[in-house]
Amino acid sequence: MQLFKKNSNKIKVMALGGLNEIGKNMTVIEYKDEIIVIDAGLSFPEDEMLGIDIVIPDVTYLVKNKDKIKGIFITHGHEDHIGALPYILKKINVPVYGAKLSIGLIQVKLKEHKLNNVKLNVIKPREVVKLSNMEVEFIKVNHSIPDACSIAVHTDQGIIYHTGDFKVDLTPIDGDVMDIHRICELSKKGVLLMLADSTNAERPGSTMSERTVGNGLDDLFRKAINNRILVATFASNIHRLQQIINTAEKFNRKVAVSGRSMVNVVGVASDLGYLNIPENMMIDLNDIYKYEENEIVLITTGSQGEPMSALARMASAEHKKVEIKNGDLIIISANAIPGNEKSISKVVNSLLEKGAEVVYEDEDIHVSGHAKQEELKLIHRLVRPKFFMPAHGEYRMLKKHAELAEELGMPSQNIFVNKTGEVLELDRNSAKVSGTVPTGNVLVDGLGVGDVGNIVLRDRKHLSEDGLMIVVVTISKEDGRVLAGPDIISRGFVYVRESEDLMDGAKNIIKNVLIECEQKNIKEWAYLKNNIKENLKEYLYQKTKRNPMILPIIMEV
Repeated sequence: MQLFKKNSNKIKVMALGGLNEIGKNMTVIEYKDEIIVIDAGLSFPEDEMLGIDIVIPDVTYLVKNKDKIKGIFITHGHEDHIGALPYILKKINVPVYGAKLSIGLIQVKLKEHKLNNVKLNVIKPREVVKLSNMEVEFIKVNHSIPDACSIAVHTDQGIIYHTGDFKVDLTPIDGDVMDIHRICELSKKGVLLMLADSTNAERPGSTMSERTVGNGLDDLFRKAINNRILVATFASNIHRLQQIINTAEKFNRKVAVSGRSMVNVVGVASDLGYLNIPENMMIDLNDIYKYEENEIVLITTGSQGEPMSALARMASAEHKKVEIKNGDLIIISANAIPGNEKSISKVVNSLLEKGAEVVYEDEDIHVSGHAKQEELKLIHRLVRPKFFMPAHGEYRMLKKHAELAEELGMPSQNIFVNKTGEVLELDRNSAKVSGTVPTGNVLVDGLGVGDVGNIVLRDRKHLSEDGLMIVVVTISKEDGRVLAGPDIISRGFVYVRESEDLMDGAKNIIKNVLIECEQKNIKEWAYLKNNIKENLKEYLYQKTKRNPMILPIIMEV
């Protein structure tokens, strides 16, 4: 691995997350003696990360250079862009800059983590944060959450433009259109490097306007005129929440909210004026049974089939306040994130079994918040960068985005499909990958941050697949004779009472090992344990074709 050498007259751009993956977005820009960080997101664990709650970027490089960091600049308030902030700010307490809603959502997170000393700065679009060697400008874009911004970093070498997550929506719910005029002004000045959202780079055409979802909701509400309606969506999709509320108002229905994250977001968004909720429309979840079923809309989390989400608990009849009834209309207003299909399918099946009607994977009730190919082509034509680095996506998405840029006439040598941790070093004339910085996944399990690594995950995987066998033996301290045991405890391997022959055979194997060691006058614990493990492992595999984790416990008296 070639670690990059510092060259103070070059701009360094590196992603600590968000490349070759979905989520965990974090980009670092370093120039002279200053560092800025764009976003600090989390991602959710893969199937093999047993027991892990969330995954955050490895910020070893930032911790080593924390004196240079001037701030963390947030493009918008989604978890894959702000979720890691509480964990990172405990290591590097630097100012955070973002639009009003983003900062409002961050405040809720920091409060949960009891972080009270973080300097939060609310920035408006077109406002500029001036540093010694860089100026950071926020520019309005459209996404599935209000206050989404792209970021332009002005330096004497040129402008670095980071689109953040975006789509081109000419009829947004809040009427606040992407600032195309300002983006064109940047283009005239000359953009040195563009980093752009690649999530939908494989999808042809243009993403539909969020406003089209309203018509689909109207149709479904009209059909369910006598039934209770539940809508599951992402808590942070505030434009979608607004449309559900608008449709509920049209059909004279009260709205209740279920799910901790949903309650938090609705509270913050309505307090800050991003959700327009008619007076007396919201009711407490405890009060839903005071109304007729056709007078209620329930907005809930769980659109991705998350096991502990409100919708999943309703589907498995474990929710304390909501019971799914025959005739309920359940609208899942979201697309499956890759990897979540099985979880969603399980929840949908359970809901259907309870007699509910479920509408899901319907283009009329969900549109993406990310730009498709035609919008990506438009942003390339508008910005006209000298160099390009696809961001935010798996490798196939980044590769496709690079191909799109090449189709538009950009030389292939000016396009950099980087990996996480690779350092792109550039000035006004040239750009090249000059080395790497430490990166990786930091796993969060409960209150532990980074204390679960590959060895612990390997053990968890082993236990989950083959179970555990504990062998307890008591031996004499003086002569090594066996005083008690061997006793065997099995967990997740076989049920002892139904496998007596196997257990008796295992005990005989252990006794033979101990007798042999006693005859040879071997009293070393490590040797005894290793011999028990090896002989028992061979016996159990021969009898069951399984390899449980074997844990010998030897007590001396």
